[in-house]
Amino acid sequence: MAEHWLVSGANRGIGRELARRVAARGDHVTASVRNEAVCARLAPEVAHFGAGFSTLVFDVRDETAIGAAARDVALPLDVLVCNAGVAGPQRQSPLDMDFEGALDTFSVNTLGPLRLVQAFLPALRQAKNPRIVIVSSILGSMARGASMHIVYCASKAALNKMAQGLAAELRPEGITAVALHPGWVRTDMGGADADLSVEESVAGIIAAIDGLTLSSSGRFLDYLNKDAPW
Repeated sequence: MAEHWLVSGANRGIGRELARRVAARGDHVTASVRNEAVCARLAPEVAHFGAGFSTLVFDVRDETAIGAAARDVALPLDVLVCNAGVAGPQRQSPLDMDFEGALDTFSVNTLGPLRLVQAFLPALRQAKNPRIVIVSSILGSMARGASMHIVYCASKAALNKMAQGLAAELRPEGITAVALHPGWVRTDMGGADADLSVEESVAGIIAAIDGLTLSSSGRFLDYLNKDAPW
């Protein structure tokens, strides 16, 4: 039976390929992009994604815009993939910090998914097997001691804790929530030297999401559906 997926940050990379592939197999996909200009650039490609594909425009920093979009989304919502994210400011060393840029990174990477979950929770509650997938990164693992890209890493570590909290809060309602590491992927953010193609990562992500049940809730998974270290 066809499902309804919402994928944020669907204008490029993992988000775009995820939305494209899920729509191609016959599920309904609602894809979010951050502004009208991005939506216009994506339009020629979206035309080939099928009748079950629709687009929403909002910035994950904008709680009001997200709330307005959520009121218009088709019910129920089976899968919410919180994928939108940023790499952070150019200066993000513990000893040389762009503090304003750091705060914006946390607003997008850590609080953006929380804004999405809160806004789309009524639609998720209408689904039979609702799943929330928080796209995180192994760089947020507290097992890693490196200081490079510290703002990005810290925003993902905080995001992982948010995912744990969501899982604990929503388990009694039968809603699954997990954090997911997509692998090191050759995207604009991951760079040309990354291990995985977008297609390889997304194939694994879809298989992992399809297999999620309430017993999965609260886990930190990678794209191969294996547990990642917190």
